[in-house]
Formats: sequence, structure tokens, C-alpha cells
Amino acid sequence: MKKKSKRLDISDEMIAERRGDKFIMPKDMPKWMAFLITRIDLFSKWTGNIVCWITMPLILAMTYEVFARKLFLAPTIWAYDISRFLYGALFMLGAGYALSKGIHIRADFLYRNFKVKTQGAIDFILYILFYFPGLLVFLYMTTGFLQESIMRGERGMDTTWMPYMWPIKSCLWFGIIFLLIQGISELFKSYYAATKGRWPGKE
Repeated sequence: MKKKSKRLDISDEMIAERRGDKFIMPKDMPKWMAFLITRIDLFSKWTGNIVCWITMPLILAMTYEVFARKLFLAPTIWAYDISRFLYGALFMLGAGYALSKGIHIRADFLYRNFKVKTQGAIDFILYILFYFPGLLVFLYMTTGFLQESIMRGERGMDTTWMPYMWPIKSCLWFGIIFLLIQGISELFKSYYAATKGRWPGKE
């Protein structure tokens, strides 16, 4: 008897399976749309490549703190602030790249069973009704928080180091900008999927 080959089902993992590393758009896509999607995805890729280096000073700071605290009984006053600042920057500045790869948390247990046209239509509608309006509100609020933080010279009050807060708040502002930019690409991809029945960029 011939054994039936079992194909690994990764649909339970994430929708990222449809995202490729090569920026190849379908021939039937309008050139301006393909150009915009390609450039935005490339921008997010380079942003992710740069932002990932934040992990290096984060690791070094935490390693230094552990050795200073455990071996020399000399804990630093800056390690806690540095760790949360760098981790927050990594999280926010890398959000646009994560979106481009489809690795944000979502309800895939229902979504994966829909037809591609249905998936595209759902994404397109949600981007229009919730994603962009929500991020624009966040951007407006964050802009006010950032301006106030800079003008007041705001400092963190929960440690004796008392670092300035505007650097991490500026990372939040830029992170929202990166999400808005990548959202434009995702909106066009969703529109194409809703009208053509297949996702662009999948080889």
C-alpha cells in the first residue's frame, strides 16, 4: 500500500505564510499601485533591519546590570530605564515591519477558512473603518504628548536617574507614522485580493 504523503499544514500559525521576501507584483496590477506597494514594503524592510539593532545595546545593558549587581554588589541607577526605553523603542519602531510580514496577532482561526476575496474584503473594510481612523487619533494625541514633554523637559519620576521622557515618546510618534505608511500598502493589497481573488507578492 502506498503511504499518503502528509502535507504540513501551517495555516494555524499565522497569515504571514502568504508574505514573501521578494517584491514581485502581479502583471495585472496597475503600475502605480505595484510601485507604491513595492516601495512601502521595501521601506518597512529597511526600517526593520535598522531597528533590530536596538537589541544589541539592550542585551549589553542588561548583561552589565546583572554582573554589576550580582558580582560587585553595585547595581546601576540607569539599567531599568534603559531596558524599558530600548524595549519600547524596539516594539514601536518595528511595528510597521511586523505588519508588512503579517505577524501581528489576529483571529486567524476563522479568517484562514475564508476565500481570498472574502479575506481581502474584510481587511479592506477594517483598514478603512478602524485602522486608519484609530491610528490618526493616536497620532494626534501622541503629537500633543510629545510636544508637551519637550517643552516641559519631562523626566521619569520612578527612578533616581530621572531620564528625559521625550526620546521614548518620539519613538511612539515615529512608530505610528511607520504603521500608517505600511497600512497604505496593506490597504492596496487587500483591495487587490478582494477584486482578483489572490494576494499580491505570493510566488
